[in-house]
Amino acid sequence: MPITVALAGNPNVGKSSIFNALTGSHQHVGNWPGKTVEKKEGRLRLNDRDILVVDLPGTYSLTAYSIEEIIARDYILNEHPTAVVAVIDASNLERNLYLVAQLVEMQVPVIIALNMVDIAASRGLKINGKRLSELLGGVPVVETVGNRSLGLDRLKEAIRQATDHPVQPSLPYRFRGVLGAEMDALEAQIRADKQLSGEYRPRWLAMKLLEADSAVLSVLELQGATELLEAARRARERVEAATGEDAETLIADQRYTFIGDLADAVLARPSQAVVTTSDKIDRVVTHRVWGLPIFLLAMWVVFQITANVSAPLLDWVDGFVNETLYGWATALLTAVGLGETWLAALVTDGVIVGVGGVLVFVPVLIFLYMALAVLEDSGYMARGAFVMDRVMRWMGLHGKSFLPMIVGFGCTVPAVYATRTLENERDRKLTGFLATFMSCGARLPVYVLVGTAFFGAASGNLVFAMYLLGIVVALATAFAFKRTVYKGKPPTPFVMELPPYRIPRPRDVWRSTWARTRSFLVKAGTIIFTVSVVLWLLMAIPASPGKGSFNDVAPEDSVFGLISGAAAPVFQPAGFGNWQAAGSLITGFLAKEVVVATMNQIYVGAEEATEEGGEAESAASFVDDAIGSVVGFVRALALTVQEAINIVPRTVNLIPGLEVPEVSFFGEAEEEESLTALQTALVASFNATAGSAQAGKVAAVAFTVFVLLYVPCMSATAAMRHEFGSRWMWAQVGFTLSLAWLAAVLVFQVGRLFV
Repeated sequence: MPITVALAGNPNVGKSSIFNALTGSHQHVGNWPGKTVEKKEGRLRLNDRDILVVDLPGTYSLTAYSIEEIIARDYILNEHPTAVVAVIDASNLERNLYLVAQLVEMQVPVIIALNMVDIAASRGLKINGKRLSELLGGVPVVETVGNRSLGLDRLKEAIRQATDHPVQPSLPYRFRGVLGAEMDALEAQIRADKQLSGEYRPRWLAMKLLEADSAVLSVLELQGATELLEAARRARERVEAATGEDAETLIADQRYTFIGDLADAVLARPSQAVVTTSDKIDRVVTHRVWGLPIFLLAMWVVFQITANVSAPLLDWVDGFVNETLYGWATALLTAVGLGETWLAALVTDGVIVGVGGVLVFVPVLIFLYMALAVLEDSGYMARGAFVMDRVMRWMGLHGKSFLPMIVGFGCTVPAVYATRTLENERDRKLTGFLATFMSCGARLPVYVLVGTAFFGAASGNLVFAMYLLGIVVALATAFAFKRTVYKGKPPTPFVMELPPYRIPRPRDVWRSTWARTRSFLVKAGTIIFTVSVVLWLLMAIPASPGKGSFNDVAPEDSVFGLISGAAAPVFQPAGFGNWQAAGSLITGFLAKEVVVATMNQIYVGAEEATEEGGEAESAASFVDDAIGSVVGFVRALALTVQEAINIVPRTVNLIPGLEVPEVSFFGEAEEEESLTALQTALVASFNATAGSAQAGKVAAVAFTVFVLLYVPCMSATAAMRHEFGSRWMWAQVGFTLSLAWLAAVLVFQVGRLFV
C-alpha cells in the first residue's frame, strides 16, 4: 500500500505554503474525479521513501454541506491516508480546532502543523504545544511558518514517525447525557454488524447517524441498513424529546465546549488586545470612504501592468512568431519541395498564424496572473470582497458573491463552480450569471490587441475600462434581477475571515502564475489548434464555383467568408458590420482566445505568405535572424522594466494639475510603438467600415464591449448548464447576446456624435 499524507485545514491558514514547501516542484494539479474542484498532489522524498502528499480543499468542517467538505471527508474515509496533517492558524486557534476535533473523531493518525506562529506571537498569543498534544491524546504538534519554511524539518520528522508507526488517536472527550447514551447504543449496534464495523469507525458512524448526515444516510440506504437507520431515527427523536434540541445541534455544542476548554488550557492571551500591522492597514484599505477608491486604484495598477508592462515582450513574441518563425517554416518547407502546396499553407497560414497569433499574448496573461497572485497571497483580495460588500448588498447580494466574480478575472469556468461556496441557491444562480460579465484572461488578448492598435500607450485605460464596465454591468444586472426575478428576497448574512497581510513569496507567486498560464497553453495546443485548422480549411474552400479553387480563393469568397458575411449586417449599427469582425465573433463562442486567432488568419495569413515569397533562407540569414531575436528579447526586457517604473508617474498623473515625466531608456524617438501587421490591418478595416478614423476608434471600442458582454465560451456555457440547468443556461445565452448587441450599438451611435 502506498504511503499517503493528506493536508487538511481551513481556508487561509497557509496550507498551500506547507504543501509547496514539502513537495517543491514535484507537483501535479488536476481535478478530483467527477468534480471541478482543483486537486493538488505532490511527492515528498523522505529517507529514501516516496510519499504522496495530497492537498485537500480548504474547509472549516467535515460535514456534508459543501463540495469541498464532501471531497475532504470522502478522501479520508475511502482512501485511508497513512496520516493527516491538520494545518491550523495559530492566531485563530479556537476556530481551527473544530476541524481538528472532527479529524480526531474519525480516528485517523493526525499531525498538527501549528502554522503562522509568528503572527500569533505578534498578537501576544502563546500556545503550549506540548500541553495541546497531551489533551488531544498524544497527537504530535509542530510549530511552523509555512511561507518561510520554518519548522519544516520537524514536520517531516513527525510525518516520518507517523508513517512508520501509524497510531489512531483515542477520543479525548465523551458526549454527555442522553446524547452520549444514545450514541453508545448506536455504536454497540454498529459493532455487532461485521460489515459496517469493518467499513466505518463505529463511534464516528453513530455520530453521523445522530446528526442525520444526508450523505451517510444515502449510502446506508443503498446498503440496505434499514434496521440501523430506523434505530437512528428513533434515537434522534428521543434526544430531541428529552432536551428540546436536535442531536446535531447538541453534538456541535458539546464539541465547541470541549474546544473552548482546550483553548483556555493551552492558550495564553495578552491582557489587552494587540493592534497588529494588519489591523492598522485595514483601517485605511477597508475604510467606508477610502476603501472603494483604493480597490479601484489597485485594479487600475493591475491593468496598467497587464497592458503596458507586458507590451514590449508582446511585441517581441509577435515579431518572433509571425516573422521569424513564419519565415523559418516557409524556408524549410520550400527546401523540401513543399513551398507552394496546400500543406505549406496549412502549416504557415493555419497553424503558425492561428495558434501563434494567440501565443503572442502569453506575456499579457503572465503579467495578469502574476498580479492577481500577488494580491491573493498578500491577503488583499479578501479585502476586495469586504469593500465590495456594501455595494453588493445594495444590489441584493453580499460581498462573498464578489469572490467568484474575482475568480472570473482568471477564467469563467472555475468562477461558475466557485459559487458553490454560497449557501443560498438563488444567490448561487445569480452570482454564476453575473460572473460571466467578468473579463476573463481569454478576453484580455482582444482588449490589448484593439487597445494598442487604436490607442497606443493609452491601451491600459481601455483594458481598465472594460474590466470596470464588466463589474458595473454585473451590478446593474443584479440590481434589476433582485427587483424582478428575486423581488422581496433579502440577501443572506455575510461573514468572512480576513487573513493577515503577508509578503508574497516569489516562488509561490510564480507557481500560481505558471499553473494558470500552462492551462492557457494546453488550450492553445488543443482547442485553438483545432479551430485554427478548421478555420483555415473553411477559408481555403470556395463558397461557389468560379470563385477560385482549393487554397486559392479570396477570404471573402470562401465558405467562412460566406457564413460571416451573412451575419455581418447584424453588427452594422454597432460600426463593425464587416465579415471579418462577424466571423471572429462567431468563432469566439468556442473560446474567446480564438477571436484573435481568427483575425490573424483573416487579416495576416495571406499577407504573410505574399511577403515571404516562399524563398528558402540561407544558413547565414537563419543565424542573423536568431541573433536579432536574442538582441530584441534583451531590449524587450529592458523596456519591460521601463514600463514597470513608469506606472508610478502614470498613476500620479491621474491627479489633475500634476505632470511627472516618464522614464525613457532609449530616447523618445526609438520608443515609438510600431503596429503589428494585424493591428495595421485591423485599423484600416474598422476605419473603412465606420467611415472615418475617429469613427473607427469608436467602432473598435464598441467591438470590445461586445466581446466583453456576449455569451461566454463553450466551456463556461457547459458549466452553467451543469450547475444550474438548461433553462438558466439558455436564459443567460439570450440575455448576454441581447445585452452585448444593445450596448455595442449604444456605444457606437452615441460615441460618434462626439468625434
